[in-house]
Amino acid sequence: MKVLIIGGLASSLVHFRGPLIRAMLDKGHSVVAAANGRDPSTEAKLAEMGVNYHPIRLARAGLNPLVDVITVYDLCRMIRRVRPDVVLAYTIKPIVWGGCAARLVSRAKVFSMIEGMGYAYMPAEGLKHRIAAIVARVLYRAILPGSTGVFFLNPDDLRELRQDKCTTEHKAHLLDGIGVDNEFYGFHEVCSVQGRCRFLMVARLIKDKGVREFVDAARAIGSRFGGKRCSLQFQVAGELDSNPSSISQAEVSRWRTDGVVDYLGQLSDVRPAYRDSSVFVLPSYYREGIPRTILEAMAIGRPIITTDAPGCRETVLLAEEDAIGKQAVDVPPSRGVLVRQAMHEWARTRGLKIGVNGILVPPRNVEALVAAIQFFLDNPEQIAIMGRASRRYAEDRYDVHKVNAAMLEAMGL
Repeated sequence: MKVLIIGGLASSLVHFRGPLIRAMLDKGHSVVAAANGRDPSTEAKLAEMGVNYHPIRLARAGLNPLVDVITVYDLCRMIRRVRPDVVLAYTIKPIVWGGCAARLVSRAKVFSMIEGMGYAYMPAEGLKHRIAAIVARVLYRAILPGSTGVFFLNPDDLRELRQDKCTTEHKAHLLDGIGVDNEFYGFHEVCSVQGRCRFLMVARLIKDKGVREFVDAARAIGSRFGGKRCSLQFQVAGELDSNPSSISQAEVSRWRTDGVVDYLGQLSDVRPAYRDSSVFVLPSYYREGIPRTILEAMAIGRPIITTDAPGCRETVLLAEEDAIGKQAVDVPPSRGVLVRQAMHEWARTRGLKIGVNGILVPPRNVEALVAAIQFFLDNPEQIAIMGRASRRYAEDRYDVHKVNAAMLEAMGL
């Protein structure tokens, strides 16, 4: 069969959909890919895989009707030429306009992948945001019911779009995230440098990812250490974004000037940063699917601090309270009684949930984030223990090959 994959950003076709494309090719299907504009590096990598790339004109954000009409026109022309049997689209603009074009000019089966509800489904802040949210809901209600199937990465998104009558039970498929290549992100034991602890955040630099909360927590923790600040590091890696809630370059420069957070920039290969870290932190309140960066950090073997919010909460495996001493916090016997009896009470009073491989904190809560960071500083032995648990969880639940197999089966491929 011929499969057309439509994404918003060309590079995501390799970085995020690469293993899925290879799985399709291994099954004997032909694959064609489309995304916004030309990207020579991505096009070359896709060509090596045997995939033809078609550039289209697509604005990843914004509400310009003329641009969207051009997008539908480009997609219709391209779909007529390609004549796919199956169309898979991900992110809101490709889902909406790709699904619309496919139904206008072909009889292909159309599958949509909801990788999180995004900015439009965040609590509205201002008139423009409210309009975007209304438009997004209207478009989803118009397009998604016509899909052959809809993939979801977390149960909260599935529940919300079913309530909005955007999909039905027999069309909805719940996946365990987009998956992670555990072989590529090989396990790497936490580097045990005496007295050193490095907290890493990798994300697009938008405030809804919790970047400012992370910086504020770093500032609060750093002030406690005073002259010992050199043994404690906070790092942020990621690209500046065009999102309405993006962090400015001027703000990033202030982090460097203040010496609170080390900004690593956008990394072409994030694995060295993960390996050099002790704990991975993503205090996001963005409407995530399942954050890929968390899965990558888990695969390398890092404990997680993230929010008790849709898409993020699924990445921390919570244990029963009476099993905490055996599973989640395997402490020396001399402290075992204290941990079993007091740890959950300590966590509850601070709004935390301590799991097998990490800690959940309430969204937008700097004090809780500080408490979670302090937990690892006070219990450094848990970094390696929870890190190994993260790797096991990544292997058991989030392996990309398991996720791709489920997708191929659902699509009849």
